[in-house]
Amino acid sequence: MKETKIIAIDDDPTGSQTVHSCLLLTRWDEASLVQALQDDAPLFFILSNTRAMDAERAAALTREICRNLKRALATLRARGRDINPILVSRSDSTLRGHYPIEIDVIAEELGPFDAHFMVPAFFEAGRITRDSTHYLLVDGRATPVHQTEFARDSVFGFSTAYLPDYVEEKTQGRIKAAQVQRFVLEDVRGDFRDRLRALQDNACCVVDGERQADLDGFADQLQGVAREGRRFLFRSAASLLTSLAKLPPQPVPSEAMSRYVRDGRPGVILIGSHVQKTTAQFEHLREHTDVVPIQVDVERLARVEEKDWVAESGAVATAVAQQVNEAHGGGRSVVIYTSRHEQQFESQQVRLAFGMRLSALLMDIVGRLPSSIGFLISKGGITSNDILSTGLALRTSRVLGQILTGCSVVRCPADHPRYPNLPVVIFPGNVGDESSLTKAYGILTDQSSRRPSTRPEIARAES
Repeated sequence: MKETKIIAIDDDPTGSQTVHSCLLLTRWDEASLVQALQDDAPLFFILSNTRAMDAERAAALTREICRNLKRALATLRARGRDINPILVSRSDSTLRGHYPIEIDVIAEELGPFDAHFMVPAFFEAGRITRDSTHYLLVDGRATPVHQTEFARDSVFGFSTAYLPDYVEEKTQGRIKAAQVQRFVLEDVRGDFRDRLRALQDNACCVVDGERQADLDGFADQLQGVAREGRRFLFRSAASLLTSLAKLPPQPVPSEAMSRYVRDGRPGVILIGSHVQKTTAQFEHLREHTDVVPIQVDVERLARVEEKDWVAESGAVATAVAQQVNEAHGGGRSVVIYTSRHEQQFESQQVRLAFGMRLSALLMDIVGRLPSSIGFLISKGGITSNDILSTGLALRTSRVLGQILTGCSVVRCPADHPRYPNLPVVIFPGNVGDESSLTKAYGILTDQSSRRPSTRPEIARAES
């Protein structure tokens, strides 16, 4: 019987937020993929970061990953190790991302598949699907996701939370809502194996889930049918991966994550996400801890002409580095944050181009952080991906576990040239309540730094 390996091609690095002990790859050359395919963990993640790209680049990069993966699988097969991959296009639990582009490319390169399943539930963050409509639990109330700020995303906006209609909208009518197969709660909680066996031609299916047990049962039946030779592809949020991987509890409990902080030293929190939840969490952190806030003025940077960008961004990075070093020398942690308002641009292309320049600036700042910091918290999915792949230049890293629900901790390798064994918290922008960032900071500092706020004057990163 073939081995199985769950492979999540993740459009930002937050999909590991319900699992542990697995590898995250920021490189997808054949050698890296062969290494990951032979790892003891039942799954690994390829961090494509395509949510930060336009559709054309996202498709090209996904195709590159698939072709390298095909070669890696063939290499291992020639060595006598035949692996049957379970392929997951891991994306956002609030329906933002390049659907159907990524699914289409995976199907072209690694298919054919009998069906692809859309499973956006992420229970730890209050994302559920009921009667094929996707909801966010806001203050205990189920709100259709199209009624939230996420549906107004300037790149990935959408008009409906009813998944068959969402599919028709995103495929521009290529897949009609009436063609979408619905697996509602009654189906998921029953025996639907014969229905799975009848699927063909990459049929589009949407799956309900209100609790983890729903997806546990779904995954059990689906994996059983897959062992009969059926081939399925998934577009999902994080909770499906929990059910597919069936991991035991993480080795180090969440409340004990401070043991990974290097010599108990102060750390750095970097906030790139601009969603309202992140802003509320930042304000709570500033009010209830003694972290030193340093602002990167995005409004000002957005007005900088391209010809002046290198000089201006260099001056900002130098100013931030100086302020961080002063605080760190005084035993204080810092929070570096982009100004709390999403900029509006004339087109998606202009917005993405500015986002790439801003990311380069933030990674320049990461490269200038003191080498002796004790920990790093990265707030925002795209920001986290850039920190792992560019700021820290990690080829692979291993997930230690979750510090809070939905927030992974990874660690730099012991031989990292600048930050050996540095713990890094990947904290998605849309996860947690207003106190969650403060709680994560409190765990890493073992509560010792959670003193009443002194409300230091905000430093602005300007030239």
